[in-house]
Amino acid sequence: MNDKENIETIKNGKAVLGIELGSTRIKAVLINGNFETLAKGSFTWENKLVNGIWTYSIEDVWKGIQAAYAELSENITDKYGILLTRINSIGISAMMHGYLAFDKNEKLLVPFRTWRNNITEEAADKLTKLFNFNIPQRWTIAHIYQAILNNEKHVKDINFVTTLDSYVTWKLCGQRVTGIGDASGIFPIDSEKKDYRQDLLNKFKELPEVKKFNWDINKVLPKVLVAGEKAGQLTPKGAKLIDPSGNLQPGSLIAPSEGDAGTGMVATNSVRERTGNISVGTSAFSMNVLDKPLKELHRDIDMVTTPSGAAVAMVHINNCSSDINAWVDLFKEFAKKAGLKISTDDLYATLFNATKDSDSDAGGLINYSYLSGENITHIQNGRPLFVRTPNSKMNLANFFLTQLYAAFAPLKIGMDILTKKENVQTDVMVAQGGLFGTPVIAQQILANAINLPITVMETASQGGPWGMAVLAQYAASDTQETLADYLDKEVFKDPKSTTLNPEPARVEGYEKFIKSYRNGLAVEALAGEKIK
Repeated sequence: MNDKENIETIKNGKAVLGIELGSTRIKAVLINGNFETLAKGSFTWENKLVNGIWTYSIEDVWKGIQAAYAELSENITDKYGILLTRINSIGISAMMHGYLAFDKNEKLLVPFRTWRNNITEEAADKLTKLFNFNIPQRWTIAHIYQAILNNEKHVKDINFVTTLDSYVTWKLCGQRVTGIGDASGIFPIDSEKKDYRQDLLNKFKELPEVKKFNWDINKVLPKVLVAGEKAGQLTPKGAKLIDPSGNLQPGSLIAPSEGDAGTGMVATNSVRERTGNISVGTSAFSMNVLDKPLKELHRDIDMVTTPSGAAVAMVHINNCSSDINAWVDLFKEFAKKAGLKISTDDLYATLFNATKDSDSDAGGLINYSYLSGENITHIQNGRPLFVRTPNSKMNLANFFLTQLYAAFAPLKIGMDILTKKENVQTDVMVAQGGLFGTPVIAQQILANAINLPITVMETASQGGPWGMAVLAQYAASDTQETLADYLDKEVFKDPKSTTLNPEPARVEGYEKFIKSYRNGLAVEALAGEKIK
């Protein structure tokens, strides 16, 4: 659309807003009817380790949303000379999983427990055995049950338990709902019925330690909605929460909220069977849409869904780019002290491109990027560690290659389960995330790591908030098309992308690296998929 058409879209309240609360930034994106970005806004935040719990304050949730929206709104005024007052539809996304518990007066009972916490091992193991279904430590139901097992005082007062995106949606429209992809990180989903598995809810209810409470798990969890349904409307109070200035008017359609995994799938057009995507950032995950059930239960594979409810095998790792960022900051500090002026983007590009001169196995250098614990390798606490032997080839190229190798290592361990044990076939694997901002390097390393062709789409750089805006547009469209068809026909009609194939010699080098990487893990971490 041209500027005149965009102005009419904004004036007539036809623009669509997507907001995503990520691990390090809260982002807002406004799009037009052609899914083109009209304006963006963002707010930087970080989780804090408080009394052994990784958390974000609720105050920062709203502070961040308001700051991101204010920047977006200012950009609209600066670019088009008009005030943003009406929005057609709004969608909220956030990092998946975690635990937000409220009493009947809507009071938060304990600080938000994020996906990053490895504090529910006992509950996750017991529920996995009970359900014969893998329950990761991050999942909301694991947090609920662990709080019960811990005899935490607040449990008796529970009235509503939910995730971050569902919480924000609730406050905007008054409805206790969430999208099915997000719900699949709360409790196991029945993909046929598009709802929580009632047989497993019943099993949970009958646990002796659960039965002593007056609340019913069926009523405690948010209602499940699928993509295209309507969650509610923006209330006057909700409008003020987004825009305290009062310019934003109520009445916008609110779409079912989604986790960042779901919005990543939408942003990469990876919701159809035998497609997949990999999102990398502070954490990373691959989403593999299945055309048939897995043969076995795997503790390192999460069974979740697309925003439409199709079964997805998910490999989730807690640590990806944080350690790389820390090392880049160290080099940046050195450059500053040396009197060198280099932008952050140029510094990343310089260090990434240095890996072109590396040995295929990173010269025997090993890095463990564990800023926090890592479930897939059974590491309980954050212990970033760089290791070399007297025989290792220590140079800049190998040093930074091992940083990139390590960022993908736990993901590779999980993907090997799907590709080598389950023989999952994926026709298209699309990657997105900041690591791919430097062309080719990280994309090629990822292809070599998991030995699959990796595609990076031009739209993938738009990320989760854009994907959430697309879902909000889909909800407002009233189309009868499936989400997969809608994305193919309306959103990705002429996609621009690049695909890189694995390099055999580098694949072999990565396999050598991963063997040393695994050998360096603690003995108990090598138990792999053992269920305690």
